[in-house]
Amino acid sequence: MSEEIIIKAEERTEKGSGAAGRLRRAGYVPAAMNRIGGDTMLLKLNQHDFKALLKRHGDEQLLLKLDINGQSIHALMREIQLDVLTGDPIHADFGEVNMNVKIRVQVPIRLVGDPIGVKQDGGILQQLVRHIEVECLPADVVEEFTVDVSGLKLGDSLFAREIPLDAKYTLVIGKERMAVATVQSVKEEEEPVATDEAAAEPEVIAKGKKEEEAPAADANSKKK
Repeated sequence: MSEEIIIKAEERTEKGSGAAGRLRRAGYVPAAMNRIGGDTMLLKLNQHDFKALLKRHGDEQLLLKLDINGQSIHALMREIQLDVLTGDPIHADFGEVNMNVKIRVQVPIRLVGDPIGVKQDGGILQQLVRHIEVECLPADVVEEFTVDVSGLKLGDSLFAREIPLDAKYTLVIGKERMAVATVQSVKEEEEPVATDEAAAEPEVIAKGKKEEEAPAADANSKKK
């Protein structure tokens, strides 16, 4: 962690959707924190302050300190529920952590660089996996891993085990064979490399020059 993030919270006793609605109208975000001992603490957060935090850091898993009536508790932000119309946070879930015990977290992957297979051979870069799961100490949780894919040639795939991770991160067992990104030819675009996240559709990140010929062919066919 590059900075210590602290947000104030208040304990609450009200439960149910009606109570949650009243809290939101009063300018609060209902929240809950799972304690290490197994119990759950109900909280409320200042909506303005919490929205400002999400704007700076996003809604991914984030380590922070909850200041609850003067007591500081390290917690991981696990899940944020957003209003589908306004995008405002309507509920937050946290998990208390022991700073000396490793935890498992899903860390986003950001691909950088232009693959050789895209620049020189007109291939397509597809990101097949958006996150990888690692074990680390809470203080080492990061907002993302940046991965350089400029060396990928046509037909190459980047696997999770090939991501250069610092020694403080351990890739969760069973994910080593997971393909994170691949460079395919335009003709092979409909047959992405199989991954553990097969249900998710791969995202096309970049396309080479060869694909520019495809739209022209489609346009001619429509004129007939």
